[in-house]
Order: sequence, then C-alpha cells, then structure tokens
Amino acid sequence: MTGTAFEEIPFIDVAPLYGEDSAAMLALAASCRSILRDIGFAYIVNHAVPEALVERVRDESKTFFALSPEDKNALAMNEWHRGYVTPNSSTIVTSTVANNTKPNQSESFMVMHELAPDDPDRLAGRPLAGPNQWPAQQPALRDTVREYVTAMEDLSRRLTQLIALCLDLPRDFFTPYFERPTTFLRLLHYPPTPAEDGLFGSAPHTDYGFITLLAQDDLGGLEVRNKAGEWIAAPPVPGSFVMNVADILAHWSGGLFASTPHRVINASGRDRYSQPFFFDPSMDAMITPVAGDRTDAPTIRYGDYLMERLDKNYRYRGAPAAE
Repeated sequence: MTGTAFEEIPFIDVAPLYGEDSAAMLALAASCRSILRDIGFAYIVNHAVPEALVERVRDESKTFFALSPEDKNALAMNEWHRGYVTPNSSTIVTSTVANNTKPNQSESFMVMHELAPDDPDRLAGRPLAGPNQWPAQQPALRDTVREYVTAMEDLSRRLTQLIALCLDLPRDFFTPYFERPTTFLRLLHYPPTPAEDGLFGSAPHTDYGFITLLAQDDLGGLEVRNKAGEWIAAPPVPGSFVMNVADILAHWSGGLFASTPHRVINASGRDRYSQPFFFDPSMDAMITPVAGDRTDAPTIRYGDYLMERLDKNYRYRGAPAAE
C-alpha cells in the first residue's frame, strides 16, 4: 500500500531538468522515487516558469471572476469542457476517498489544449476536441493564458522524463504518449467557506490524470491526507508549484506511486484564487502498468477513462445535481 504518515510536503529541486548532466538527473530520480511512492505530493522549485507570469495569470483570473454574472454565464462551459463553471455545479461523486454529496464551493474557468479549426479531431467531432472560450472584454486573458500554458507544458514534459527515470524506464519512455497531450488550466475562485459539515472549497478527492501542477495564492487552504488519515497542510511557498501524482500515473506505475487524497478548505475569511494545470496523455493513449505490484491490471484508454469521470461529475454533462 502506498503512502506514509508524513507530516509535511517535501521539496524537489528540478534544476537538473534544464541541464545535460545525466548523473545529476539520475541522482534526482533516485531521491524523488520515494517521494512519489510514499507521499505523492511535492513542492517543485527552481523551475523555469517566471513568477511574474504566474502572477499575471492570477491577476487576469481575479479580473475575470469580477465580471458580472451575465458576462461569465455567456461563456458557460461548452460540450468540449471549456468555459465558465458556476458555483455549486460540480460534485466529485467519483471520489474513492469520500462520499461527496455537496457541490464544491468554487467557481472556475476552464481552458484546455488549443486545437486549430482544421484539426482532424475537431473536424471529426471527437470528445473534447473543440474551441476554448474567451471574454471579449478581457483580451489580455487569452494572451496571458496561452503564454502560461506553453511554459507549463515545457515544465511538464521535463517532469515526464524525471518520472520515467524514477520508474527505471528510459528517459523518453512517456514522450510518445504526450505528442498531443490533454491539458487543462483551471482558474479557480474560492469564496470563504462556511463552517458546515461536508462543505468544502474542493471536497476530498484524487486527481484523474498524470500530474497536476498547482500555483496557489498566499492564503493557503490545500490539505493532503497521509496514510494515518491526518490532513497535512500544504501552505503556499513563493516560487513553487505543488505537484501531485494523479490516478492515471498511479495506474501506469502499477500502484507504485501514490495518488494521494487532498481537499481545499478556505477558512481565511477572504477570497482564495488558485490555478491548477493538469498535464495528461493524449486521448488515444493506451495506459498499461509498467512497474509496481499491479502490472496485471488492465490496459486503459485514457480518453474513455476521462470521459466517464467528466460525465459523472459535471452537471452540464448530465450528472445529477447534488442535494
């Protein structure tokens, strides 16, 4: 069973990802293996994403959520999972770590990977192969987000190489699976959450995909559950991303790596903003366990797996409203 009774979130210095020193990469992988196995969460530091860019995205996020309800609802999430998600419209019913019956106390704006109008998947009407939506009155949001996503994709691809080495695989093992990655940038606004049983900014859950890279504001609220069942705070650390293993990577690792439960409680009395970036394989990727003690687990087509979860958790896709 993965996971330990850790008491704090460790740090991973990813500077070697930007160099050519293979020995340094192997040493980094050796030190990271136990973190991904036992904790599944880490602060990523010394990456190349400018802090000024992170802050620009946060500023644009605040500007967006300050728009009128009418302007935001005009960008309601479309059938391709892009756009505005109203408060109380997402309930994590597929969580394997909690019986979540109340919707998340947040609103969000979802941006996915860009597809050209003549992209074959888009022309064929394949799932999630559609256009992003942007507020006409806030043109800087689109340009800033596109710049940020490019930087985050670069960091994420480098992290796939590190993760491959952590699994004793060739450094480029995951590269073919991410030629056309499925990416999500979710801009989130959490109003102060009332102290009510079962009510969360984000209810206890694990993430669906490969890895998540989270930029937090200065308020905190993220908590991670250890093997002892204790909720450990993951407070904001300037210049860092919080990275976590998600379910598809846990499956791919044959259960070796921990997809650790986490939640958000905004008890600050102020508005909280965060921006998780989810980096996942292509929709057609076939995920077969390659390590750990579950290599006999079934092969999963990522796109099928993802759509099942979206269909169950989002009201716009027909999921029932929570009570």
